[in-house]
Amino acid sequence: MRELIEFVARSLVDDPASVRVHEQKTETTIVYQLHVARDDVGKVIGKHGRTAHALRLLLSASAQRRGCKAVLEIKE
Repeated sequence: MRELIEFVARSLVDDPASVRVHEQKTETTIVYQLHVARDDVGKVIGKHGRTAHALRLLLSASAQRRGCKAVLEIKE
């Protein structure tokens, strides 16, 4: 799932080298923190949050297939 987030984020931003994903696991939930450059935050979020919503939807579907829950946080 981490690779999926990195791939999609690097495809969206102008500075793909600055994309980093940190993963924190608990018993039932995995929290992914997506770090991008300050100028690229808007590209990852998208108009009215549509791109971020789509990323979270993909992540949720992938996590559900594995029997867990995943959350995506976007940070600069």
